[in-house]
Amino acid sequence: MLHLLLLLLHSPLTTSSHCSTSTTLKTYQKCMSLPSQDATLAWTYYPHNSTLDLSFTSSFLSPSGWVAWGLNPTSPQMSGTRSLIAFSDPSSGSLILLPFILSPSTKLQLSPLLSTPLDIPLLSSSALLRHDSPSIRAGAVVEIHATLKLVPNRTRINHVWNRGLYVQGYSPTIHPLTSSDLASRATIDVVSTAATLSPELPSWAKPLHGVLNALSWGFLLPAGVVIARYVRQFESAGPTWFYAHAAVQATGYILGITGFAIGIAMGNSSPGVTYSLHRGLGVAVVVAGGLQSLALFFRPSATHRFRKYWKSYHHFVGYGCVVLGVVNVFQGMEIMGLGRSYGKLGYCMVLSTLLGVCVALEVNAWVVFCRKAKEEKMRRESGGNGFQHVRKGSF
Repeated sequence: MLHLLLLLLHSPLTTSSHCSTSTTLKTYQKCMSLPSQDATLAWTYYPHNSTLDLSFTSSFLSPSGWVAWGLNPTSPQMSGTRSLIAFSDPSSGSLILLPFILSPSTKLQLSPLLSTPLDIPLLSSSALLRHDSPSIRAGAVVEIHATLKLVPNRTRINHVWNRGLYVQGYSPTIHPLTSSDLASRATIDVVSTAATLSPELPSWAKPLHGVLNALSWGFLLPAGVVIARYVRQFESAGPTWFYAHAAVQATGYILGITGFAIGIAMGNSSPGVTYSLHRGLGVAVVVAGGLQSLALFFRPSATHRFRKYWKSYHHFVGYGCVVLGVVNVFQGMEIMGLGRSYGKLGYCMVLSTLLGVCVALEVNAWVVFCRKAKEEKMRRESGGNGFQHVRKGSF
């Protein structure tokens, strides 16, 4: 688990560059340094005809990468953004700029992202490389120029920007999922330059969320179940198994709630990014864990007639919570891009070890059960034969 922690805590830092009103094509009236990806925005707004002339500047992550800027008519989020994406033409190798509409299915990667004409009043658009970047390569600076017609008397715009590593044909692939990449959006007033930036959590929030949930739902809660099922079978343990079970489960649930709270905060800071399955499983696990905790306050005595029903409920909800928790840990690793990482390998080894212990203890439990059943059968047979002998002798 420590190896997983060290791998998850590696996260890039957010940087920003100094803006300039002068670009390769023209000089603008205002500019702004954006809070991530070394991006800047320069623009001139013409109030007499509500026209916005702008230039977005960023850099490529790789020779096969892409850089995008766009407007969202309703809110500063990815879904619904009308974007302009610059990348290398697969046919000629030259820089091209194509329009795309980002639908909710885009972030789920249900189908390739295809170029679509924009349904906003885009008057003109172009893209070019800076003079110090003669070709598309990692770090090459690109300018995306656009002229748009805004709604009269509405000077606030929601704009989104991002960049990715690969383009498959003419279809850009998903961008990195670091905290700065997910927070690359803002609302600005093109007249007053007032900006409302997306709240960005510290860089350690995402890895800490993963570590806490892997440790709690993915390890401590299964370990607590192992204690309850197998340690109690050792007569020498006495009531110690119960206190150990309760302590491990309580610790796991507290850590899990902390990780869940960080996840909620991450969701609130990324309104355009939703992982429905991961979120749904997380809510289900937290609810199931809460029901398990509440059940302790309503546990009947050992001789009560409802005790067997309580035990069935406790077992069913407990095992369900463990299964959903482990599944959600793997789901979270896929979201964090750890599908083929050493962190996932380390967690799988820990989980496999715990599973191996369960198998060994289960086999031992069945051996003990069968031996006791055989001894009990022999005791009953011996007792029955002795009783028949006494009766025959009495006659």
